[in-house]
Amino acid sequence: MRSYTIGQAARLLSVSPDTVRRWADAGRIPTRRDEAGKRLIEGPDLAAFSVRLAAEAHETDDEPRTSARNAFPGIITAVKLGDVAAQVEIQAGPHRLVSLLTREAVEELGLAVGMEAVARVKATNVHIDRA
Repeated sequence: MRSYTIGQAARLLSVSPDTVRRWADAGRIPTRRDEAGKRLIEGPDLAAFSVRLAAEAHETDDEPRTSARNAFPGIITAVKLGDVAAQVEIQAGPHRLVSLLTREAVEELGLAVGMEAVARVKATNVHIDRA
């Protein structure tokens, strides 16, 4: 059975190692010590915890629901409007994403340079969520 260190679990859960330690100290996720005294989390325990954590986040967030999973929060760096179509560019950390959408969609969302936005990538499409 695979075991994970606190650091490995933190990377898989997208949180800091300190957060995983606090969860373990609070009894939210079981750990055991190896021969060297390092805390380990058993794979099935980590898998079950990650599912519970996602469910908790889903219950408490007020984010819009979407089926697109690859989200890139960033800032709008360019908006180019045509008669019918538009192009919106977002800088999300080191990633530059470009979305082609309708002018109407850009106007309805009120998208403008300097606004916070989330680019959601699904297959070859880039969707824009106003943050």
